[in-house]
Amino acid sequence: MRLLRGISALALAFGLSTAALAADKPIDAAKPAETAKAAPTALFLPEEVASEGSVTVRGARIDYKAVAGTLVVHPKGWDDAAKPKADATGDEAPAEASMFYTAYFKKGAPAADRPILFVFNGGPGSSTVWLHMGAFGPRRVVTADGSHTAPAPYKVVDNADSPLDVADLVFIDAPGAGFSRIAGKDKEKAFYGIDQDVHAFADFIKQFLSKYQRWNSPRYLFGESYGTPRAVALAARLQNADSVDLNGIMLLSVTLAFDFWADAPQWNPGNDLPYIVSLPTYAATTWYHERVPGGRPGALEPFLAEAERFATGDYAAALIEGNDLPATRRQAIAEKLSRYTGLTPAYILRSNLRVNLGQFNRNLMDETGQTVGRLDTRFAGPSLDGLSREAEYDPQSTAISSAYVSAFNDYARATLRYGAGKAFKLFADVGDWDMKHTPPGAGSAVEGAANVLPDLAFTMKTNPTLRVLVLGGYYDTATPYFEGRFQMRHLPVPEALRGNISYKYYPSGHMVYAHEESLKALHDDVAAFVKGRGN
Repeated sequence: MRLLRGISALALAFGLSTAALAADKPIDAAKPAETAKAAPTALFLPEEVASEGSVTVRGARIDYKAVAGTLVVHPKGWDDAAKPKADATGDEAPAEASMFYTAYFKKGAPAADRPILFVFNGGPGSSTVWLHMGAFGPRRVVTADGSHTAPAPYKVVDNADSPLDVADLVFIDAPGAGFSRIAGKDKEKAFYGIDQDVHAFADFIKQFLSKYQRWNSPRYLFGESYGTPRAVALAARLQNADSVDLNGIMLLSVTLAFDFWADAPQWNPGNDLPYIVSLPTYAATTWYHERVPGGRPGALEPFLAEAERFATGDYAAALIEGNDLPATRRQAIAEKLSRYTGLTPAYILRSNLRVNLGQFNRNLMDETGQTVGRLDTRFAGPSLDGLSREAEYDPQSTAISSAYVSAFNDYARATLRYGAGKAFKLFADVGDWDMKHTPPGAGSAVEGAANVLPDLAFTMKTNPTLRVLVLGGYYDTATPYFEGRFQMRHLPVPEALRGNISYKYYPSGHMVYAHEESLKALHDDVAAFVKGRGN
């Protein structure tokens, strides 16, 4: 969850503050200065707390061992043979991160051929509480579907749809998020950026494979939202720099080329792709809320296919003409757009045929005084300002976030027995995320918006057995489902490799698992993919 949209603003929206972020110190922070300088000491030490449990998935009981712990990772260029200076403590020591994970190992399953699935959310800077407590962990929190979840007590149940039946699971919190921490000199610069983040995750995975003797296990990545470009760049990094091939990559709520983001495309005139790829999701939302002029078509998917054809055909052609588009043609396009957006032709014309997602979410149900969700447009809530141009909050985030945070804090401390004296941070305070990225073979960072499609193409070409599963929700405006499909259509790989890519979509939003029937389908699709039946 939480794709980049003004990182600082979102951090504030979820209650992160500098005071809260400072509450957890590196392990030496409380020592007197003379003690800290007496001997070279690491800023963090690995931790590990084991527990046991069981869950029934598809009628079969699975006994498992759970490990909640941390591994210490370092930024690029760190030498593991170097000795820290005796007086290098706190912000003067070289930067390092303590990355928190929760791993679930099925008892009685030989580790040699047992698949292992590394799971992470996005942000950037998000904890992995969403996928852990909503989708794949052995326990999940139950939230209201399409409406605000009532306050505590929240209901936490055994997750009959956990993929623990087909793979061991490792949930990883990004540096600075969840129970992960960063410390040392220039720590933010060392970990908060596209390539810095990928390096940290690669370091973590290699350490994990060594620690738990899983180097010969089938290996999969599962990333959501910003976790999708991370997964793609991470696969390329592991394969190219570390000679670690993967068996498969699963991408939920896909965005691999950042200039497609539809939050504020008005600041990049001339790039009309965000409007094109968002339109089918607008159509899905208009259909769901019964705002299609002239009446809602009977079935969703044929309506979406119609919207996709219009988006990449007449609509795209009209946008390309720009100011040269004749008035009669402009009027005709506005009237057709009204069918897919539920907005009036007059409003669409005032917007120059270009409606960003904030406008759409705010204005679709304006006559009822409601704003629809950004991450899941099935959700709606009262508009904060009846005269605002764009949505001022996300009704889906406010509807479920408390349930996830509360449930995980209780589960981590009471069941996993981890977190005493530590604050759980939903998001890291990433500040200015370094958006520069160096694709394989480029030699240096490429100017402009980052695009990891070259990373995926490189990885598939150099590992032609790699399979990719693209997943999405029809009601997601943060990463519209057609955005991922459109981008994958432009992946520069030969035809023979395109068959390694499969697609699954659900009648849900960004977090498809927030819809229970979609959660069940997600389990089955992931299980089939891991078993080699994903294409």
